[in-house]
Amino acid sequence: MSTLAAPAPLKLARWRTPTVLIAIGCVIALIAFGPRSTLGQFLSPLSFERGWGREAFSLAIAIQNLLWGAAQPFAGAVADRFGPMRVICVGAILYATGLAWMAQATTLVELNLSAGVLIGFGLAGCSFPMVIGALGKLVPENWRGFAFGAGTAAGSFGQFLYSPLAAALIHAFSWQTTLTVFAGTILLVLPLSLALAMPQPVPARRGRKAAVVACGAHRSLRPRELRAASAGLLHLRFPARLVTVHLPSYLVDRGLGADAGAWTIGLIGLFNIIGSLSAGWLSGRMPKRYLLSIIYFGRAVAIVGLITLPQSTVAVLLFGAVTGLFWLSTVPPTSSLVALMFGTRWLAMLFGFAFFSHQVGGFLGVWLGGWAFEVTGSYDVVWWLSVFFGVASALINLPIVEKPVTRLEVAR
Repeated sequence: MSTLAAPAPLKLARWRTPTVLIAIGCVIALIAFGPRSTLGQFLSPLSFERGWGREAFSLAIAIQNLLWGAAQPFAGAVADRFGPMRVICVGAILYATGLAWMAQATTLVELNLSAGVLIGFGLAGCSFPMVIGALGKLVPENWRGFAFGAGTAAGSFGQFLYSPLAAALIHAFSWQTTLTVFAGTILLVLPLSLALAMPQPVPARRGRKAAVVACGAHRSLRPRELRAASAGLLHLRFPARLVTVHLPSYLVDRGLGADAGAWTIGLIGLFNIIGSLSAGWLSGRMPKRYLLSIIYFGRAVAIVGLITLPQSTVAVLLFGAVTGLFWLSTVPPTSSLVALMFGTRWLAMLFGFAFFSHQVGGFLGVWLGGWAFEVTGSYDVVWWLSVFFGVASALINLPIVEKPVTRLEVAR
């Protein structure tokens, strides 16, 4: 048996105050999450120009979600061992390359490799889970809840900014030019990542021992807590990716213009700033399992409203506002749960394990959305499946026990 001890406080340069670190982390999250949240707007023009069905594009984005989730624990482990800066830089380069290649893809293989593989691996290295893991170590404990909420909110603000920007650029120029421009903006992450460099490397022996402890922590949590949190994230991501990828086309099918989808996605990002910051604040003031259940149930109610109320621009914008409050607001309480139970030494890796199920849900949401449309000619089946997942997630998270794990079995 071994006791999981908290790491010693990090010694940072004076200019790297909590405010500065959170601000820079938020900018990185904004830049990284923005282009990815607009990919649904490329479904119709890309599929039409290349002569592909919606299922082909959906499969590429589904692969992206799956590989993002599969790579996240490994990217987190590398960042925990060697510092997040290197991982963020590599992720940004892969991400930018994937966007630029996607703009020129003329075959399904190229589409899957660019939009699926490269962007998926790139997101694992430079998106908000990596930023949250870095901030969890670099800022003091009393700043941690706010940092988690702010990092998540910043990603949503990127969604709000980039969604109408993508619509405007596609209309004024082309979808290829828009993807190329977005690839260029991703490279801004490279100089910003310098602020998140760890002050000193971790000795190799200590790193190996800590990795064993972290893996033991993951095994000890699987029977209930991490499995419940992971299942909730899986169910959350199913409707989230269904919305971002298929909602613009769904609204066009229902007689609304392309701008309605762009502004709805943007509005989701804007209101998620409120939701994520509120969730970060509430994470320290109420049981996190209750907060998670409320969020999942609220998402299910919003989807019921979308598919049952008469379609109009006002109705879908209202859906965007309500959905935004519950969009990524699960991230602060889930991150706080992991930090509470296991500390922050291997936070990026442990959160990556939970995040993997998040992306499995995203894979299913994107792919099943395209498949259902090709087979049935509508999205009705997957919308109602999203409602079921939301209610199930709300119930699954209720039994979570919120207490630190103090002693773990360490393999010899």
